[in-house]
Amino acid sequence: MNAATIRRGVTVFVGLMALWQLATLGSIPAFLLPSPIAVAAAMRDNAGYLAYHTLITATEIAGGLIAGVLLGALLALLMTFSPGLQRWLMPLVLTSQAIPVFALAPLLVLWFGFGISAKIVMAILVIFFPVASAFFDGLRRVEQDYLDLARTMGASSASQLRHVRLMAALPAFGSGLRMAVAVAPIGAIVGEWVGSAEGLGFVMLNANARMQSDLCFAALFVLVAMTIALWLSTDILLRRLIRWSPER
Repeated sequence: MNAATIRRGVTVFVGLMALWQLATLGSIPAFLLPSPIAVAAAMRDNAGYLAYHTLITATEIAGGLIAGVLLGALLALLMTFSPGLQRWLMPLVLTSQAIPVFALAPLLVLWFGFGISAKIVMAILVIFFPVASAFFDGLRRVEQDYLDLARTMGASSASQLRHVRLMAALPAFGSGLRMAVAVAPIGAIVGEWVGSAEGLGFVMLNANARMQSDLCFAALFVLVAMTIALWLSTDILLRRLIRWSPER
């Protein structure tokens, strides 16, 4: 990330905050739209409370990311090397995305309880699809000339997978991972909305029921900041590890 990108991000953020502050100067009640100053004060006054629930949500997101990425990569590999299995797996994968997340959340809470397990499963359902679809597409689009050259040089199927297919498909995998990181909080937050006594989703629901809009916005702001930080960290790591990516 260069200095120009940082400057643009800061400019956009300051501009949005200024517009937000101007909007609250009118006749909008504070319980409908608190000012950025009030939200900052709520974050300061509830720093410990927010930190605890942020840690819970971050744990759910991390667990969902690890399991979801592994599941997505495994499905992509299976569908690539077994066309017969692909015909069976692809309808299941598409069906899992066709069902609304909010419809599955109550069932998952019923099956896995009100603990962290249901939220991790929700995150997995949201995360694995972009990873699987992007990685699968990357594995399918490997240049045939590369594979022919590897076979001519006597490379085994395992060597072709490791040195040709995976290396060529990693940029596509990186794109899927970036998308997964961006949507990862959705599953965890939806799970917390449906049934939980911890996490930023619980903070939002509880604050909304108490008409504490400033605290609700504070929790939302923390969630957005955490998601942006996670995405930026992932992007920087991928740019350094996948040096042959077209983005470079």
